[in-house]
Amino acid sequence: MLTLTLLEFRKLLGSHSAKLALIVTFVLPLIWAFAPRLSALIQVNMISGWQLPAVSIGVTIQYLLPLFIAVTVAETIGSETAQGTLAPLLLRPVDRTKVIASKLIAALVFPFLLIITTVAGSLLAGIPLGFGTFTGGTGLGPGLFVGVGQLSGGEAFGQVLRGAFLSGVVLMPVAALSLLFGVLFLNTAASALATFAMLIVMRLLVVLPEAIQRILLTSHFGIYVQQGDIGQPLILLLIYTLGFSLMAIYAFDRRDV
Repeated sequence: MLTLTLLEFRKLLGSHSAKLALIVTFVLPLIWAFAPRLSALIQVNMISGWQLPAVSIGVTIQYLLPLFIAVTVAETIGSETAQGTLAPLLLRPVDRTKVIASKLIAALVFPFLLIITTVAGSLLAGIPLGFGTFTGGTGLGPGLFVGVGQLSGGEAFGQVLRGAFLSGVVLMPVAALSLLFGVLFLNTAASALATFAMLIVMRLLVVLPEAIQRILLTSHFGIYVQQGDIGQPLILLLIYTLGFSLMAIYAFDRRDV
């Protein structure tokens, strides 16, 4: 199982879509260092390098990161099907469940890799602003960018770590959903399109009663900045991830490839 998982990580990170995603998520935050209208657009005066991760995550988590995840994860199934390498693999004495489980593990880790490169690029861009104590907030803690007073570098770092981790959790269901569609369609483009279309449809369901909105995946994309008790939305996100994952495993075990 470990060998299969490592192999899947090599294949995933070796794909063109994964390389592009990692490069873009790292380079894009560097633009903030040269964006003269950044403060005007987000209506916040940037005074610390600790504030840039919140800006980068906020800009990318709604559409760009889900798009990268949908395409890259779908490719783990679609490219092997197109190249004809998946069927021969399954003819070997390898448990189908282990094959799809290894792909699932790689898929669920990928969102965290994108968040890591996003935060790394943001912190690099924030060097000119410094990382010392400042009055305000990181955008990922109490009071958001306004804050609740003075914030030390250590406290700011803790808020960034928390926000980054929760951002990865938010994107895990997207990765599991993309893998599910990858199994169902065995085609990268169709799977990625289906994933992104479902996310957009969920966003359009804002017209439904609030009770229904609370259980929609996209209603909790902002959990990374929420304070207080986040147990319920966190559990819901994990249920989505587990549900899509189990459906992907079930479908793969019975799929004729």
